[in-house]
Amino acid sequence: MKKENSSDLDNLMYLVSKLPGLGPKSAKRIALHLLKNRDNLMKPLSQAIDKVYLNVMRCNLCGNYKSTKADCSCSKKDNYEQICVVENVADMWALETTNVYHGQYHILGGTLSAFNGSNPETLLINSLVSRIKQFKVKEVILATSATIEGQTTAHYIKDSLKDLSVKITKLAHGLPVGGEIEYLDDGTLFSAFKYRNSLTTDQ
Repeated sequence: MKKENSSDLDNLMYLVSKLPGLGPKSAKRIALHLLKNRDNLMKPLSQAIDKVYLNVMRCNLCGNYKSTKADCSCSKKDNYEQICVVENVADMWALETTNVYHGQYHILGGTLSAFNGSNPETLLINSLVSRIKQFKVKEVILATSATIEGQTTAHYIKDSLKDLSVKITKLAHGLPVGGEIEYLDDGTLFSAFKYRNSLTTDQ
């Protein structure tokens, strides 16, 4: 726990330790490295973080990050035959590296979870339905992870779309049980995407 009278350096190490995959020891090394490179790394990094904080926000329609000074790409009508639904931006980036899909994305921002307070509203599921209706989408690709939470979310979305005349598919071959999209290799993702299965409302 951060102490009330902690120094600026202690506070920096505490905040860095909260980043994914980092702990107190790694935070100390990073803080020291920043101090040793104050002008060519620490200063531009702090400026970049400040600009992103001020100028980048989550799109209320598709869930992707966008500039506050421009419209999100999802507002354009180009390439709207398909929407690929993913849990987070990292998943979208992982799929983009495979070069197997070039349509629209819908970033949920997580999975349905009572523990984390995630519900259909926070996951922009209502927004997904609106996009499908507005742009007359032909196929929705459910690219959620093969975890219990990911599959539960996929089933909920499938049920939410049952009254719409849209094809629903999900990733298939090569996607291991319990696998999270962002950590899978390009070959596995390519196979899972290319050979996706069609879902019906009675599955």
